[in-house]
Amino acid sequence: MKLLNQSIKYFSISLLVIISLWAIVFYFNMLSEIKSSVDEGLENYKRQIVYRAENDSTLLQQHTFEEGFFTIHEISQEKAMRFKDRYIDTMMYMQDADDEEPELEPVRMLTTAFEHEERYYELSIINSMVEEDDLVKEMLWETIFLYVFLVAGIILLNNIVLRRLWKPFYDFLSQLKSYRLGSSKQLPQVETTTKEFNDLQQAVTTLLLHSIESYEHQKQFIGNASHELQTPLAIATNKLELLIEQGNLKEQDAGSISEVLEIIQRLVRLNKSLLLLTKIENKQFLDNQLISINEIAKQSCEDLEEMASFKHVTLSIVERAELKVEMDTSLATIIVSNIVRNAVFHNHDHGSVEVVVSEQSIRIINTGHPFPLDAEKVFTRFYKSELEQGGSGLGLAIVKAICSMYGYSVVYAFEEQKHCFEIQFRS
Repeated sequence: MKLLNQSIKYFSISLLVIISLWAIVFYFNMLSEIKSSVDEGLENYKRQIVYRAENDSTLLQQHTFEEGFFTIHEISQEKAMRFKDRYIDTMMYMQDADDEEPELEPVRMLTTAFEHEERYYELSIINSMVEEDDLVKEMLWETIFLYVFLVAGIILLNNIVLRRLWKPFYDFLSQLKSYRLGSSKQLPQVETTTKEFNDLQQAVTTLLLHSIESYEHQKQFIGNASHELQTPLAIATNKLELLIEQGNLKEQDAGSISEVLEIIQRLVRLNKSLLLLTKIENKQFLDNQLISINEIAKQSCEDLEEMASFKHVTLSIVERAELKVEMDTSLATIIVSNIVRNAVFHNHDHGSVEVVVSEQSIRIINTGHPFPLDAEKVFTRFYKSELEQGGSGLGLAIVKAICSMYGYSVVYAFEEQKHCFEIQFRS
């Protein structure tokens, strides 16, 4: 989730909590204000009724609320002296103009006492109150409308103002994603007046400059190592071959020299494989173009046909679809030829190797030892099975490194007594 959308999520949750608490507090404050206002009206009615009772004694005979909004009952002097004004909420049957029958309605009642001509009376006055259920519903809808309005405002603000504010960051991030060590000549850079973005840009530039320096040193080291290792190995090979060509060696000595030559050749292959693996991991192959895996598979099978014939292995290719991918041609050749070569080299006499090219993948299926390899270790460096100790143990590691660089997947399975390697170019 993008940072802008993440901020909207947290703002929305925070607003929901804040507005909910605000609505509860506002509801009770408003209810308190309504009651306070009604109480003031009841107090005013009390003064008016007491004043009118002094001039019109018939009011003292109103004993029920059916006759009006107040009742008067005579009480004892002792009770009147202890009496204090009391405000309560209650329910009473009242009939509105739109109602056919009386219904229970919420009212506010003031109960008080007063003196008239040395006699004491209890006065009860009522006034209609707002229904709390209706008030809660109204408050709920108002709160929902306010929340939706604020969230919509935040989204609008986010997409107009904040997006413009964060534009330098996203531009810089886009440049950083497309930057490649060894090929990109210009460092990612954007013009902005925001201090935090400038600090970020300066920190990234410092890291990139350090990485470029390390990358160049590593390239130089790889080149030097390749040259320095190949030269003495070539000299040693030539001198040993000259010794053999002289023909004055004993058979045992000649055999020993042949073994040393074989070891040197393995060192040469190992050196080349390690250098190739390092270059792949450093992404020094960037000549990507649209290539046909079918053609590469055909060429690999053709190149290995002589080896397959020597080992009496049947090598065939099945094309179910045309598979084209965008990658470096030399790397595509390596991943296909390495697996096919392994399939031929580790096969048995009169075995078979089948290369199947489909729309999304290539599968190399071969006979061989009747037991599965370790699927977790088969693509690691220098892995060799117990019965196969030849080779450098780097062929499949190179395949795995190339596939990882391009985001492809390579898997191993043992099916029907056959070894199956599959490279998935598309998910």
